[in-house]
Amino acid sequence: MIGLSAHPEGTLLDRVLVTLREGPRPAAALCHRVLGLPGAPESVCERIAIALLGADPRVRQLSDGRWGLVPEAQGSPLLGECAFAVVDVETTGMRASGHDRITEIAVVVVHGDRRELVLDSLVNPGRPIPPAVCAITNITNAMVEQAPRFAEVADQVVGALAGRVFVAHNARFDWGFVSAEVRRARDLALDGPQLCTVRLARRLVKGVRSCGLDHLTQFFGFRNSARHRAAGDALVTADLLARLLRLAREDGASTLQDLAAIALRRARGGRRRKRSAIPTVPLADSVAEGPA
Repeated sequence: MIGLSAHPEGTLLDRVLVTLREGPRPAAALCHRVLGLPGAPESVCERIAIALLGADPRVRQLSDGRWGLVPEAQGSPLLGECAFAVVDVETTGMRASGHDRITEIAVVVVHGDRRELVLDSLVNPGRPIPPAVCAITNITNAMVEQAPRFAEVADQVVGALAGRVFVAHNARFDWGFVSAEVRRARDLALDGPQLCTVRLARRLVKGVRSCGLDHLTQFFGFRNSARHRAAGDALVTADLLARLLRLAREDGASTLQDLAAIALRRARGGRRRKRSAIPTVPLADSVAEGPA
């Protein structure tokens, strides 16, 4: 299964997984170079690899005896086989690893023709929401006072993401907050493929002056009746993903690996503009918005 998973963190295993992301390795190479057991007999290395990796769903032993991550073992899945979890979070600020916390989270599943909001919840961040953020998101301290803490919805979040490709508009921001909250609540590390619709749009959408969510919403004629609310933004990002998947296929993509390669392609010319993850007031030329 290609998709996101949550697993306990372990220093030894983490080092092996980092190495396997570079490509499959024989058991002897993992033991000698990664686990710090130079000179260990091959038979011993095989037993160690089986004990360490044999039950891990992220790893498979290939037909030639090497060990590799599931994508290397099974090949990249076709886009039509992939289930995507489109995520949006609202937060108290920018610092996922600091004192800021999630105030709202939504997950929309996109799989073929299916597009379903499977999670939509306010979250009590356990700290005040700054007035400037309240003004933009319309999420107030009174609204989250009786909402569940993240620990109370953590299992729902992990369940909504499990086995799916994590997608968000500016994915680094959303991934950073969700993974930090899951680690705090359950001592689990999220691991799996991620896609950023900002990156994909920059490579695939022609004739748009900005790849911000407001500009792309207007460009494609989508409607977002709840801008800067998790469900509203997740749903319109799911619409955007569907359009980007169509453009990617026209660009020759047929697998998840092809899609990731498009997202990583170097942009043609131009300098990267500095971006902020802080919510901003919707643009004046955005599509009409309803009440938050």
